[in-house]
Amino acid sequence: MSGSAIETPSGKGAGDENFPVGSWLLPAHLRPHVACYYRFARAIDDIADNGELAAEDKIRRLDRFALTLTDPIETDPALATAHAMRESLARTGVTTRHCLDLIKAFKRDAVKLRYRDWPDLLDYCEYSANPVGRYLLDLHGEDPAAYPYSDALCSALQVLNHLQDCRDDYLSLGRVYIPVDWLAAEGLSVEVLDDGPSPPGFRRVLDRCLEGVDELVGTAELLPRHLKSWRLAMESEIIVRLARRLTGHLRAGDPLAARVGLARRDFFLAGLGGIAGVCWRRLAGRARAKVPDARRRVAK
Repeated sequence: MSGSAIETPSGKGAGDENFPVGSWLLPAHLRPHVACYYRFARAIDDIADNGELAAEDKIRRLDRFALTLTDPIETDPALATAHAMRESLARTGVTTRHCLDLIKAFKRDAVKLRYRDWPDLLDYCEYSANPVGRYLLDLHGEDPAAYPYSDALCSALQVLNHLQDCRDDYLSLGRVYIPVDWLAAEGLSVEVLDDGPSPPGFRRVLDRCLEGVDELVGTAELLPRHLKSWRLAMESEIIVRLARRLTGHLRAGDPLAARVGLARRDFFLAGLGGIAGVCWRRLAGRARAKVPDARRRVAK
């Protein structure tokens, strides 16, 4: 394969994402590594989403990315994004697994167009979304015991994104990330995604998905409390709050009629509340921790 044709940039960047990517809240020395990981994820996602490539071609290109991560002899200049990721991982000591899992998910995207039920969809999220949170935790030196809370947040964000883009994903890529058994229970087929506005049965399916998101976010709300880094905790708290706000918008809106998204007001309120919430909890926790010490000194 000619190296110059391996990547297929879509032109999308961090500014096109729903949620913050390597914001100023994160430590300055780690932001370049976060940006490197994002560029890697964007590059392989663009390959998987390229409607002009055959499935076999997508998989071959993604395999080249995987090989570059694990083989230092691979020097094809067209794989510069993968080379940079390999060097970043070497410098930070973060495992390649969080990159290889993403590749696994996008190889699945090349050949799988339907998800039979909710567990099947969450299994996809295990590879397409959860590695992002795990990478950030490892990069910050956090305890892997926080993985379940991070996984819940990343899976929730992935499902929300799928719900936002459900019509476009179907029309442009033929993919449906909504559980087909829930559609069938309402007497619907995937063709409902080609219509608009949403019929009552599809509205019930959306609400059922959002109930699943609520459960995930309920678990994810514990994530900031399990992090040592104040900065990462604030970033996580903000994203949790944004997820709650986007869930509310999707309950009120109709993604088959128009794209439902976050507004500047959402980012402002979530940012303010997230930063204040983490600071309040941690400062209050320190104050409570000092009280027993003071009592012990009085007792002596």
